[in-house]
Amino acid sequence: MRGQALLLGLRIPGTSMVHRAPLWLKYLVLVAAGTAVVFLRSPTTAAALLVVGLLLYAFAGARVLAAWASPLRLLWWIFALLAAYQWWMNGPWTAFMVVGGMFAALQLARLLLLTTDQSDLIDGLAWACSPLRKVGVNPELVALAVGLMLRSIPAVLGCIADVSDAARARGLGRNPIALAGPVVVSAVAFAHQTGDALAARGILEQGLRDEAADVTPTKGVHHRL
Repeated sequence: MRGQALLLGLRIPGTSMVHRAPLWLKYLVLVAAGTAVVFLRSPTTAAALLVVGLLLYAFAGARVLAAWASPLRLLWWIFALLAAYQWWMNGPWTAFMVVGGMFAALQLARLLLLTTDQSDLIDGLAWACSPLRKVGVNPELVALAVGLMLRSIPAVLGCIADVSDAARARGLGRNPIALAGPVVVSAVAFAHQTGDALAARGILEQGLRDEAADVTPTKGVHHRL
């Protein structure tokens, strides 16, 4: 597993109380944290959420705790620029509130991914979206789309790492022009492979049939009118 894959979070097996916590409780903590960040806008809230998140990572085990700093290794410059801008515009406390709250929410979302099996996440999401059937949304397709996103991000990050290694071996360093082409080609190839796998299982055709079933009665009504 490459370190970049832990940026968003690939599951780290474990038997801690965080791993064994029910999915609904994990979602509840995540929703509560996001609500607090949005509506309880204060440096105290940001600090409290950072501490809570760090404690939960510690309770999840040493391997999960070691992944806590992964976003800082790759995204530190984004947080630094945002903090500098907020400091300049609104002062240091606002900068800490915005950046700290954002980072705390990101870490809690990553903790959910790090300590939960992906199949359980997808099943839970499909269940949570089930009321949307009444407005024409297919919960299974929504869950499938999220599952594909979670699977695609580590694959693309791994592709970037492989291309970077190959470029350095050829003395090209981190030349963005040398990296862009192979990464795009690999990403498109991965997308084609994923689409072929879905088509082979009849998933795409099923989605089209469901859409046609939703549209056909409407066309009939217009025709009669």
